[in-house]
Amino acid sequence: MIVGTAGHIDHGKTALVRALTGVATDRLKEERERGISIELGYAYAPLADGTVLGIVDVPGHERFVRTMVAGAVGIDHALLVVAADDGVMPQTREHLAILDLLGVHHGSVALNKADRVPPARRDEVRAEITALLAGTPLAGAPVFETVATADADPGVAALRAHLEAVAHERSQRAADGAFRLAVDRVFTLAGQGTAVTGTVFAGRVQVGDTLQHSASGQAVRVRSIHAQNRAADEGRAGQRCALVLAGIDRDTIQRGDWIAAPATLQRCERLDARIRLLPDAPALAHWAPVHVHVGTGHHLAHLVPLDAQPPAAGASARVQLVFETPVWALPGDRLILRNAQASRTIGGGRVVDLWAPERRRRSAERLAWLDALEAAQAEATPEAAARLLALAPAGLARSRLVLLLGHDTAPADAVAVALPGGDALLVAPPVWQRWRERITTVLADFHQRSPDDPGLNAARLRRIVQPGAADAGTDALWPALLDAMLADGTLARQGSWLHLPGHAVNLSAAEQILAERLLPRLADGGADPPWVRDLAASCAAPEDQVRTVLRKLARRGELQQVVKDLFYPEATVTKLLALLDELSAAAPRGEVGAAEFRDACGLGRKRAIQVLEHFDRVGYTRRVRDRRVLRERPAGPAPASGAGP
Repeated sequence: MIVGTAGHIDHGKTALVRALTGVATDRLKEERERGISIELGYAYAPLADGTVLGIVDVPGHERFVRTMVAGAVGIDHALLVVAADDGVMPQTREHLAILDLLGVHHGSVALNKADRVPPARRDEVRAEITALLAGTPLAGAPVFETVATADADPGVAALRAHLEAVAHERSQRAADGAFRLAVDRVFTLAGQGTAVTGTVFAGRVQVGDTLQHSASGQAVRVRSIHAQNRAADEGRAGQRCALVLAGIDRDTIQRGDWIAAPATLQRCERLDARIRLLPDAPALAHWAPVHVHVGTGHHLAHLVPLDAQPPAAGASARVQLVFETPVWALPGDRLILRNAQASRTIGGGRVVDLWAPERRRRSAERLAWLDALEAAQAEATPEAAARLLALAPAGLARSRLVLLLGHDTAPADAVAVALPGGDALLVAPPVWQRWRERITTVLADFHQRSPDDPGLNAARLRRIVQPGAADAGTDALWPALLDAMLADGTLARQGSWLHLPGHAVNLSAAEQILAERLLPRLADGGADPPWVRDLAASCAAPEDQVRTVLRKLARRGELQQVVKDLFYPEATVTKLLALLDELSAAAPRGEVGAAEFRDACGLGRKRAIQVLEHFDRVGYTRRVRDRRVLRERPAGPAPASGAGP
């Protein structure tokens, strides 16, 4: 169990920790000289059953609230210290509010310096404490009268016995999920390397594991572990751990960083959160500047209300926080808000969604998503996850669903599309069906308007069905949809053209014979196939008849008409696109000039430009001044033999 102290400056927190553990937590010379805590202090008390009670001692001065928050993050039990002579003071109230906002719902109270006042004053302060805790999760917490500076003080002994009993009764925190440690201290151990300390938020770590540093992205290897101040082979959620790391310099890490499994390090510059303002908090207007504490980090941000009414004092509200510097967090992480001057705590809450949009943040669709997401985070059932997936038009990666909800509760009936790295894109069945219906509707409309055309290629069809294709999930969703619809016969393919079953361009027997003579001649021409007039001469056929057959073959997807009377086989187009792809990969910004393409394919300048302009028209490339950039052509079903992309 990790205990965190709280309370006003000079109420004896550090002395009480020393009385409980024998450890003086004021490490700095300045702290000892001035008699006040400036930095976090750490003490550990071995218990009879072999476990260790960890105590984080926090500064009580109002100037060091940011340090107090860093120390209070991740504690299991609060030890609120109130001096009997002073009674409840401003930082007593602020620290208690912070503990509540951080979700610390278990605690004890030390009525310290009890020897300095008469019994009547102690009774008066007890009444103040009772009134202060009323209505908070710490209401009814036991109060121990202590004299931290006295030897063998019975109040200190009773407090320690109580903390030991609570630690024994408390069940060990679950260590499932990926490892995350919030760094609150970093230093160098001579002969060993860079060491970090902090509270383990989730998961477990073993010596030899490879983790990642949040801010730099550097991989680090765990050389050794101290868990609860003891050498260990493993550290786990709920413990304070010191990790000695290989592969990173001490100056690279600072308080507020994370050492964690890579999948959990989600960088964001804006997030949506559910906050609760304190009863005495000021009104917060749109774009109000605030200080935000999340994990052990401190950040500056602007607040954007998401609900119809701005956040009101004492009330809960949804907001978007737009940060000035990147933040690493996960949904469910607690945060503390302080005013623009960082002089008072105004509220706090928890992260709801890291993938917050910059635009349309208050649209009906977005608010419906947040409603479903908050319900799924609270309910933790497959049914709630299914309602969330139903609002994801491009599906949701299983890995992201786990990060959003904190657990894997994917509904069993979700359509799963394989993603790289063993992940899967999960799509709600109604969403999957809507996309299928949209595809068939678009193709039916196209066939009605252009009955002589064979259909649409995958790229053009996608631009109509998914205009903008803004969500990266659609990159996996689109080919999976086409594959499924081709497999069950809902779609058909001829060459590179997709069409509805029954829609086809047919050749007569005579046209089929002529086509069998024309296609080899076009293929033999490579990147410079013969013109219609040359084909007609070599086949001893009328030009009009050759032209008609070639156009039908183009509508069937076996050829592409680059310019009037010039047709390229799909296989040749595929080779030219592959060549263009190679040139693009080697070119600055991926831009390819006509001269480079001409030289690579051995064509004349005029023909090379004709081919590039054709690629522009059909959507394979995009012209940027006098150069071309390959469009990100979506993957589709594999073309029929010899067909194009």
